[in-house]
Amino acid sequence: MVQHDRGMMVSNAGIQDGEPSERSAWDALVTLADADGSAAHPHHARLIACGPSQRNLSDAVHALCAVHGDHPGLIVDVLARAIQPEASDWLTVAASGFADERTYLAHLTAAVGPLPSTPGQAESESALVGERHALEMLARSERRGCATGAVAALLHDWRAIRRVLDVAADRFGVAVPALTLPSETDTAALVAELGASPGCQRAILFGAQQLFAQHRGLWSLLEARSSARGDL
Repeated sequence: MVQHDRGMMVSNAGIQDGEPSERSAWDALVTLADADGSAAHPHHARLIACGPSQRNLSDAVHALCAVHGDHPGLIVDVLARAIQPEASDWLTVAASGFADERTYLAHLTAAVGPLPSTPGQAESESALVGERHALEMLARSERRGCATGAVAALLHDWRAIRRVLDVAADRFGVAVPALTLPSETDTAALVAELGASPGCQRAILFGAQQLFAQHRGLWSLLEARSSARGDL
């Protein structure tokens, strides 16, 4: 049976809810990403290494599309709820850019072919449903800063995820589009400003923790599926 991380997991990076960092909210978020973001997971490294299995790449594209490929998605949900109106311009740009990423995901999913046959498929599908539900819950958070932190973490982590997508695009003959998400500089400045108060910084980091946890669970699921197929 495929084993994977479940639920809204807590980061291992040592920043717990209720403990604001002395650094800016953005610097603290990057510290979380360094410990628990996609680039820190061994299966991510395996997928961007020279010559990854086509089945592993196909599986990753299908899973990422299942979690992030549906409209409206996390960013649009956060923008619509407007818990932090001062972030609306940034969220508008982010939502537009992520719509482009969904189109890229759709093209890749069509190009990589059918989902690789893998033991424990029903459990995997259930896990992906759980991932989507967890993101929906983050987007609906009434805690000022929580949903914004999740979006900032998604934008930061997507650059690592993009490396996997671009490897798959190269392997399967899909043109790689330009990234149209907000720049890291713009996101860093906004998150630092939004997280200027200890309470809001705590909320931002909590939201970021949960987003990274969901991505970590996704890579662990893909790693387990690859092992079950004998592709590691």
